[in-house]
Amino acid sequence: MKVSDSMTEQIYQVRPEYLNGAGRLFGGKLMQWIDEVAGLVGIRHTRGDVVTASVDNLKFICGAYEKDLIVLTGRVTYVGTTSFEVRVDAYKEDLQGMRYPINRAYLTMAAIDTDGTPRTQNGRLQRNEESTDFTETEKDFSQMYCKAVFGCEQLTNLIADIRLFCGIE
Repeated sequence: MKVSDSMTEQIYQVRPEYLNGAGRLFGGKLMQWIDEVAGLVGIRHTRGDVVTASVDNLKFICGAYEKDLIVLTGRVTYVGTTSFEVRVDAYKEDLQGMRYPINRAYLTMAAIDTDGTPRTQNGRLQRNEESTDFTETEKDFSQMYCKAVFGCEQLTNLIADIRLFCGIE
């Protein structure tokens, strides 16, 4: 199975009822959306029911505000016997279509049968041009990600761009 077979993208608009007292998107609402996307990726990957076993990592990079468009992309990054890992990236998208990262999360999902017990999944990932980041170091991946998404050569440029976009001095 290729990574693209289960890749999922969802788009949400930040509405007033999703805001906290500081006028930003509730972190819990974003976490809900992340879990939904990871679940959809899992269903597509296993062709059956899945549950969230854990959230391994969740990094808030930048806030989101009312009327912002939030794009979440999810994909499988690791497959075990009954469980698998899904990476979900969240972006704020401007009206020109430029995306700025606001969050990255890794979730461990488990394939289950109709009784809710773990089941062996058939889908193994094919390591090909779509999944080259599986073998990269975290630093190399960050540089590759920065170049692919933002066209910048160095991670420091990405951090500067994010700070500028988010209004962080």
